[in-house]
Amino acid sequence: MAFSELLDVVGGLGRFQALQTMALVFAIMWITSHSMIENFSATVPSHRCWVSLLDNNTAQVSFLDPGALLTISIPPGPNQEPHRCRRFRQPQWQLLDPNATATNWSESATEPCLDGWVYDYSTFTSTIVTEGLPQPHELSPPPLHQWDLVCDSQALKPMAQFIFLAGMLVGAAVCGPASDRFGRRLVLTWSYLQTAVSGTATAFAPTFPVYCLLRFLLACALVGVMMNTSTLLIEWTSAQARVLVMTLNALGFSFGQVLMTAVAYGVRDWTLLQLLISAPFFLCFVYSWWLAESARWLLTTGRLERGLHELQRVAAINGKRAAGDTLTTEVLLSAMQEDLSTNQAPSSLGSLLRTPGLRLRTCLSTLCWFAFGFTFYGIAMDTQGLGSNIFLLQGLMGVADIPAKIGSLLLLGCLGRRPLQAVSLMLSGLCILGNGLVPHELGALRSALVILGLGCMGTAFTCITIYCGELFPTVLRMRAVGLGQMAARGGACLGPLVRLLGTHRPALPLLIYGSVPVLIGLAALLLPETRNLPLPDTIEDLQSQAVKKAKQSSRGHPVLHSTRL
Repeated sequence: MAFSELLDVVGGLGRFQALQTMALVFAIMWITSHSMIENFSATVPSHRCWVSLLDNNTAQVSFLDPGALLTISIPPGPNQEPHRCRRFRQPQWQLLDPNATATNWSESATEPCLDGWVYDYSTFTSTIVTEGLPQPHELSPPPLHQWDLVCDSQALKPMAQFIFLAGMLVGAAVCGPASDRFGRRLVLTWSYLQTAVSGTATAFAPTFPVYCLLRFLLACALVGVMMNTSTLLIEWTSAQARVLVMTLNALGFSFGQVLMTAVAYGVRDWTLLQLLISAPFFLCFVYSWWLAESARWLLTTGRLERGLHELQRVAAINGKRAAGDTLTTEVLLSAMQEDLSTNQAPSSLGSLLRTPGLRLRTCLSTLCWFAFGFTFYGIAMDTQGLGSNIFLLQGLMGVADIPAKIGSLLLLGCLGRRPLQAVSLMLSGLCILGNGLVPHELGALRSALVILGLGCMGTAFTCITIYCGELFPTVLRMRAVGLGQMAARGGACLGPLVRLLGTHRPALPLLIYGSVPVLIGLAALLLPETRNLPLPDTIEDLQSQAVKKAKQSSRGHPVLHSTRL
């Protein structure tokens, strides 16, 4: 526990923490843009088959208007609109008869879109679905090497989302152990560079498989940024201000959703949009060399000289140079002697499950991460499927998230971590379950329930990022956070697959999305409370916390013994 005293000497909430928070949260805002970009860059516009009569000016029949040409060239679809995936083999002139009915043609008279598709470019000039297609006024059919993620290839769009989320899962598995071995700042700097390079290269992907590969590499790096950002904020901030900086970190995701909406509204070409949200990470890579490595991690892993350097540097930035100069290697050895002596045994991922005091914390916190990833990404990454204006809905999701997370700052201090974690998960699930009971005609009410449910899920996310950092010791913290991130990304991978069940029973996806957080919220009540407790550095610190808590509990509940005179 000695590091909390050292942090008080150099300043646990000063100029350094303010600058560090600004630098780290700036990157988090753009991280959200990469996670949500396919709500805009992968939008499926209205489309129909390319046919010569309609789309080749030299072949048009001059005495017929475009509506009549459409009637004889494209069969009606399920909603009596032009079919999106089939066309007539030959013009059906008999359909121009006012008395014509559906029996005037048969399914055998149609064929797939052999010459490509014509898309509606009124909302977006380019998406990955329409990548490389010529504008509608061009005379020649679309070239055959286009992506065309529609009709028989429509499953490729959710496949791209699955690959991206799988990249986050792999990144969480790699970045946790890497950060515990090589340091938080080094992995963060590498993640910034990988995000900038792979994000920029994605905009120039020549084929869809290359696009998916680059998005996979991008997702691996995004998780590295998120994990190490939260850990650096926790480990460089005093216990009293920890909730404040982690709430600001969570707000970065909310502001990122609003930022993504604003940028996508102004930029309707997906390649330019991809470049705009990738360029800031080159700046993040440059200034990340100024960031300080976690002194808590340096000291608990025996790197005393470098830990002393970082502490003195932070003291100078916080205006406490004199206090920092009093720190020496001998002082650090004396202050951290107990922690260093108990940290000789190597800590591994297995320690989280073998140690009795950590096993329950690991399982339940992992379930909380899973509930967030499963429900949030299952709903938030399909704004087009919610049947509303995607710009308005995405912006409202971010705006509604802001008061929810600011409110969590107050509630964490009043209610504590455990009650807020449980209540926020259960409320989110109940809102989503209620959405399934509202008729489709009440679209505004359905959208409001979805936004409220995601707002509660934002509170749950704020809580778990703080809670998970406080539940585990420094020597295992990044492994625990990495395991939680893996659970969140595993849930996120399953989320889009659950939507496929809607083809059989439309209410089933919402039923599952709502039930999971309700059940896991109830299980979260079994976690221990960590409010106002110092961060543990070793497993022994957790055990001593449990002993102190047991003694306080026994003193607070005296037992009366009756004696016989």
